[in-house]
Amino acid sequence: MSRIGKLPITIPQGVKIAISDGVINVEGPKGKLNCQTRPEVVIAIEKTEVKVEPKDGSKESNSFQGLYRQLINNMVIGVSKGYSRTLLINGVGYRAEQKGNLLTLNLGYSEPIEVILPQGITATVENPNKVVISGIDKQKVGQACADIRSLRGPEPYKGKGIRYENEVIRRKAGKTASAKK
Repeated sequence: MSRIGKLPITIPQGVKIAISDGVINVEGPKGKLNCQTRPEVVIAIEKTEVKVEPKDGSKESNSFQGLYRQLINNMVIGVSKGYSRTLLINGVGYRAEQKGNLLTLNLGYSEPIEVILPQGITATVENPNKVVISGIDKQKVGQACADIRSLRGPEPYKGKGIRYENEVIRRKAGKTASAKK
């Protein structure tokens, strides 16, 4: 059995969870999220916690138990606290600007790149080289950050490009002049 799937999910104050027609609805102070479930798992809602159990002992049911436990936990955390990721922009002349849900990035190309953020995702530019992407859906926040990072990934020689705040870039030594013979 799944070790993660066995753990109960504690429901914080102000969060409501309901199941109807195979759809889990989670509502909290930051918003609402929902997720379609599969028939291989049984979800039991008690007063202060949620338990996810497999319908039978098959390997597929056990794997769905861990998956849906984690998806529900991510929704509960998202509607109560929210998620955020920080992107750092390194390079001469590289910078970011924000206007509403439009993020304008100057990344060394001939034209600035404009990124329209998905609904439910917000970006704050703390300084021209630091962008914080936040929202209630962990999957959407991660995908938005990955899309922005893919516009100019970090390169290993000078470290120019867009990287996550806690990401470590393995640096390479450049060409060195060989000794004269």
